[in-house]
Amino acid sequence: MFKIAGIQKTTLLDYPTKVAAIVFTQGCNFRCGYCHNPELLDYNKNTNFLPEDILNFLKTRLGKLDGIVITGGEPTLQTGLYDFIKKIKHLDFAVKLDTNGTNPKILEKLLNENLVDYIAMDIKAPIEKYSEITGINVNTNNIKTSVNLIIKSSIEYEFRTTVLKSQLCFDDFDKIGQLIKGANLYYLQKFVPNKIYNEKLNSDTTYNNDELQAICNHMKQYIKEVYYR
Repeated sequence: MFKIAGIQKTTLLDYPTKVAAIVFTQGCNFRCGYCHNPELLDYNKNTNFLPEDILNFLKTRLGKLDGIVITGGEPTLQTGLYDFIKKIKHLDFAVKLDTNGTNPKILEKLLNENLVDYIAMDIKAPIEKYSEITGINVNTNNIKTSVNLIIKSSIEYEFRTTVLKSQLCFDDFDKIGQLIKGANLYYLQKFVPNKIYNEKLNSDTTYNNDELQAICNHMKQYIKEVYYR
């Protein structure tokens, strides 16, 4: 099964240094209040997109696109993810995978078979606050395993955290730094009020630029490169 919600045919922003298309998968096991794709949280049986449709489209973009971003939702919930990515790689596209890190087994398989070229993993919170921020009971051992797999891999990657003042304090970021210690790249992402899962959070705020820079500077003791965006 590989449930696709839609495709963005071109992006210059979502895959660093590459012109890419974005494939959006359906379904997520988290219920983060600030999620900006709430329409993708549940499965929609009426979807009109099939994996073959996406692959046929990509065949028309050979030489025009460098890579494919697979995002969601949470792509690793899809049992057909491995086969879908394998077919994309046969077309010689680079693959970037966005994930929440809850399925380290599929990440390990993809990494071992050189089927992904870039991974972006969301770090929702320090381990002890994961269930609070995500709205579900999280197996945090899976989160830790995914972090370690990614850091030890030879591919490009980034970790990233969406920042709301009401959810994460300065000490929380220090703990996140310890969680991903040794990582190459980490981004703090400003929360932007918009269409989100919990609309009550639209009145919330992020940190200002000076505060975000201070957090970045502190976290550089754990991570090689830290930025906010």
